[in-house]
Amino acid sequence: MDIGLLTIESARTAILERQTTAVALAESFYRKIEADDPKIGAYLTLTRERALAKAAHIDAIADKGDPLPPLGGVPIAIKDVLTMRGVRTTAGSKILNNFVAPYDCTAVARLEAAGAVVLGKTNCDEFAMGSSNENSGYWPVRNPRDLTRVPGGSSGGPAAAVAAGTAVAALGSDTGGSIRQPASFCGVVGLMPTYGRVSRYGLIAFASSLDHIGPITKSVKDAAILLRHMAGRDPLDSTSAPVPVGDYAAEIGEPVRGLRLGVPKEYFGDGLDAEVRTAVERAIQKLAEAGCEVAPISLPHTPYAIPTYYVIATAEASSNLARYDGVRYAYRSPQARTLSEMYRRSRDEGFGAEVKRRIMLGTYALSAGYYDAYYLKAQRVRTLLARDFEAAFQQVDAVVTPTSPTPAFKLGEKVDDPLAMYLADIYTVTADLAGVPGISVPCGESKGGLPIGLQILGRHFDEATVIRLAHAYEHARAG
Repeated sequence: MDIGLLTIESARTAILERQTTAVALAESFYRKIEADDPKIGAYLTLTRERALAKAAHIDAIADKGDPLPPLGGVPIAIKDVLTMRGVRTTAGSKILNNFVAPYDCTAVARLEAAGAVVLGKTNCDEFAMGSSNENSGYWPVRNPRDLTRVPGGSSGGPAAAVAAGTAVAALGSDTGGSIRQPASFCGVVGLMPTYGRVSRYGLIAFASSLDHIGPITKSVKDAAILLRHMAGRDPLDSTSAPVPVGDYAAEIGEPVRGLRLGVPKEYFGDGLDAEVRTAVERAIQKLAEAGCEVAPISLPHTPYAIPTYYVIATAEASSNLARYDGVRYAYRSPQARTLSEMYRRSRDEGFGAEVKRRIMLGTYALSAGYYDAYYLKAQRVRTLLARDFEAAFQQVDAVVTPTSPTPAFKLGEKVDDPLAMYLADIYTVTADLAGVPGISVPCGESKGGLPIGLQILGRHFDEATVIRLAHAYEHARAG
């Protein structure tokens, strides 16, 4: 059995049919992590004791002949911005180096309740702020497809773990593209649900009105299965929506014939790599051949998405990260002699350069005399961006675009150019600002063998259509 190729379904079936045990499978993954991960850097913390205890519980169920839970024994990884009770949770930051979470993230708890075995916590850009996973407070993650390249960010660790086969699936978070862009760079599937579809309880906040939790998997069906088991209203998160959750995997094979796809001209202009354009256009043609109707559309406020995002996200980050002050928990500078010096030194020594940059930008945007000019104006433009999608979805059932303007870039290539790094998210931030669901599915490779992703965006809470289209394309491409 090549564990690196296992899907959720095949892993569960192997345990169900006693080809292996959950404990043996988990141990096999730990051996693979030990052998392969040092050169990739996807994991920050392994949860071996908890994982093996859960696996033993699954084996006990199987030994009795009782039905296995839907994710029974499936080894998964968790981005280190999601809390697990009794487990170190760093958010990729030195300021939380010794923080042990006192409670479980709802999404993680629901997957464990469904039988998943959590192997460990994965690396990410510090506080999920980045597009390359080079902003981690520990070490950069490398792309398993080319170790000289970035895996994307901020969920580079989860995407790299799935691509390298050191986890069957993983959970990431998406604030401006942080699930979809690394999925595109690593050649895997990344699904961002509608804002409110999955509880954010236990997600260390970056920008509270933009943060989403979602799956990163080897296949669209695996993403559908994970979403089914972690979505739904949660009384612990007031922003989680009381909207019924469908059985996405059961609906996945329904025909896509007659669905209308919008192709926004703003996503195919200057800055789009020629190989990416070709691969995405071929993917759209495949969907047309499957019976979809393709129509040109316009999302006219798209050019304002990046500046809008980097005002709103940094403003919310400035507020959320104010809690890391050296007083209640997290890092406290041993050099401080006064209260003000403790605040200053603890934050200066604990936060990395990119986090400091965003806190300063956000604090400026919220400051007296600038709030109306920046933050309030950005919120108004956000409304216009959301209305663009509302108008588009009156004409079409989904919007199809590239996930990223380029394939994975080289490590170090954009580290000293924040603007160039921010522009790596130019096709993904719009969905976060509008709160609509989106998925990235592999649609080809560059001449250098680097993966390229197709992005499909849908109406609020219409993950079923997004998943169905992604699966139809995945099936057509495989055929």
